[in-house]
Amino acid sequence: MTILYVCFAVYILAVNFYGFRFLKSQKEEYEADGEIKGDGKLLLAAVLGGAIAVYASMFFMHFRLGNLFLMIFLPLLAVLNLYCFFLGFRGIYLFF
Repeated sequence: MTILYVCFAVYILAVNFYGFRFLKSQKEEYEADGEIKGDGKLLLAAVLGGAIAVYASMFFMHFRLGNLFLMIFLPLLAVLNLYCFFLGFRGIYLFF
């Protein structure tokens, strides 16, 4: 059972790291080109568990703060992610 918890923790860290790195690369592309690409990969990383890192890195880098959809959707998704992480570490894999 311990290996399952370790794998779950590594997954959470990896998805959050990917979300942070993707937002950072999106900011670098914006500074170079002046154009923001689509948000599909960013939202996918947030849905898979990286909403906390994406939302925090938006404030850390002062990037995409004017996007109303991301500013409303990401905190809601972060709460849902935290709830799922809680259930995962608690050992309940079904939603009641």
